[in-house]
Amino acid sequence: MHAVNPLPSEVGSSRGLSRGDIKTLFLAALGGALEFYDFVIFLFVANQLGQLFFPTGTASWLAKLQVYGIFAAGYLARPLGGIVMAHFGDRSGRKKMFTLSVLLMALPTLAIGCLPVYGQIGIAAPLLLLMLRIIQGVAIGGEVPGAWVFVAEHAPRGRVGFACGSLTSGLTIGILIGSLVAAWLHHVLSADQMLDWGWRVPFVLGGAFGFVAVWLRRWLRETPVFAAMRERKELSRELPLGAVLKGHIGAVVMSMLVTWMLTAAILVLILMLPGLVQKPFHIKQDDVSLGNSLAAFCLSIGCLFYGWLVDRIGVAWALMIGSITLLLGTYGLYGDLASGGAHFLTWYPIVGFLVGAVGVIPSLMVAVFPAAIRFSGLSFAYNVAYAVFGASTATLIGYMAERWKENAPAHYVALTAAVSVLVALYVLIRRKPLAL
Repeated sequence: MHAVNPLPSEVGSSRGLSRGDIKTLFLAALGGALEFYDFVIFLFVANQLGQLFFPTGTASWLAKLQVYGIFAAGYLARPLGGIVMAHFGDRSGRKKMFTLSVLLMALPTLAIGCLPVYGQIGIAAPLLLLMLRIIQGVAIGGEVPGAWVFVAEHAPRGRVGFACGSLTSGLTIGILIGSLVAAWLHHVLSADQMLDWGWRVPFVLGGAFGFVAVWLRRWLRETPVFAAMRERKELSRELPLGAVLKGHIGAVVMSMLVTWMLTAAILVLILMLPGLVQKPFHIKQDDVSLGNSLAAFCLSIGCLFYGWLVDRIGVAWALMIGSITLLLGTYGLYGDLASGGAHFLTWYPIVGFLVGAVGVIPSLMVAVFPAAIRFSGLSFAYNVAYAVFGASTATLIGYMAERWKENAPAHYVALTAAVSVLVALYVLIRRKPLAL
């Protein structure tokens, strides 16, 4: 692997976060939260979508599996959006692509909320849902890597970990918003009302949130790293992705491996867990909704903590500590569920905080790629890994939990955490610290 390149901080000395830095972090994180809400709200109404977009009489487990399949299609589409937007982000500027991705997410989200269902237009209903989900995947494929690069290149030296953690925290706030909206709807509406029109509300709100995010990003400015490269005429002259594949395969592999843990932790423990524990472990709907909201809130705090930890002890040690504690916490939660779930509302928020270890991962990825191809390198590795692991995880875990063993999700998350521990050990053994 090539030597690691320091971050934006490439153009300045160490200092604290200025008022301008804080404003940039806040606007970027808020916009990311609203866009991530649009991407994940799909799962919070999966039961309703399964009943409405497939033929009457379809087995409940099969309908849910089909909905998870459509959800997973968004992950398969991520590399396309990531590659295209990253290419122009490395050539034309981070800010332009950062704003375009929000608009590209808002439009299909609003459209999903207006879709006719299977009983009205037959097979066209799930096909349209699939098409709009793919467009969402293209949008998020450019958003998340672009957001990490954007805030990392704005942050002063020694504050990149916290900047990336803050942005990741903002993204997870989108999950919290989705959880709260879903919990509120399930509380105030009957099951029939949710099927009739209630399921549309989160998507219509999401479309509105997206347009707010577009407006907010008008106030952001181009990153100093990109501006300096453009002024010095140091932008990549060859195809950025070609340069990544030619000289930075080691960085790509490392980034893909840690993205596997990020995928598993967020998808299984936060997004899918409410649907995985209610029936097998007999957890009440209200407890599931409350626990998920608490876990999502603690996740956002955890991302901030682990981002801060990166700046204090380094990426490798923060990744190792975060991975090990996530493994232990996951088994603790499932151990409690297996014994009756008496402490579910205690364990789930704890695990939510430990999932915040994913706040370390963007710091590692932005550090292993040089600035000229950083957006393309990070985007390619992250999105391809998410396409492979995200798509397979959603369907695999859904199937295993329904047809196999209830604690299979815990084993899966533990496996990915163990892989991240090995990555952290590799970075430490190399004795080449990641410069942030």
